[in-house]
Amino acid sequence: MLSVVPMRAETSDKAEIVTQLTFGECYEVVARDGNWLQLQLAADGYRGWIDMKQHTPVSAEYYWEWSQAKHPRALDLVQVVRNADVRIPVGLGCYLPFFDGASIRVNEERYQYDGRASDPAEIATPAQLLQVANSFLKAPYLWGGKSIFGIDCSGFTQLVFGICGYQLPRDANQQVNHGEEVHFVAQAQPGDLAYFSNPEGRITHVGLVLEGQQIMHAHGEVRIDTLDHNGIYNAARKRYSHNLRIIKRIHF
Repeated sequence: MLSVVPMRAETSDKAEIVTQLTFGECYEVVARDGNWLQLQLAADGYRGWIDMKQHTPVSAEYYWEWSQAKHPRALDLVQVVRNADVRIPVGLGCYLPFFDGASIRVNEERYQYDGRASDPAEIATPAQLLQVANSFLKAPYLWGGKSIFGIDCSGFTQLVFGICGYQLPRDANQQVNHGEEVHFVAQAQPGDLAYFSNPEGRITHVGLVLEGQQIMHAHGEVRIDTLDHNGIYNAARKRYSHNLRIIKRIHF
């Protein structure tokens, strides 16, 4: 069990990172190629390859239990889970499987956790969503990243909504299929998701709408910029960085 593991597009340490496996997640092994395993994540169905040295097997019974439950997520930037033999760092948004208020369970092993945790039974408000999002400000951009120490645009929105109890798909062009369309920027509300397209019309970027026509998004870092009907305006660079395509509102 590790804090974060890169999942790659191909069976090479030089291959593109397509996403990350974070502590507490469950997955199926769907293929093997030498020392590489192809995984399918239980939460969002995403696939990628990991080095088998970073594989932690669990029982079929545990995997089924994990898949049927809603798990709390870590709310501290960095904490640890521990038992008598090991201490494992866990970051903001990591799953806390079968957390009982004091410990988590992985397979039959229990590990103590003393940090803050989300309540998966609670229905999140826009204010809570933005509070979680603010915890990621200044997190560095990383293509395929899904942690406080490196995150991409859709990893950011997926993680924020996941902490608040709503499972989004991994990529922006998948996330755009969720929610109800908001027709005008002036009608957007805090917590809405704004999507942006490239010159070919493909959705390539996503960010979280804030108050006052601002947007929080991962672009070099998790940052706040201005949003208008054209797109995202970067005041420091005095230019638009992304072209607005559509705004969607998620109903919890």
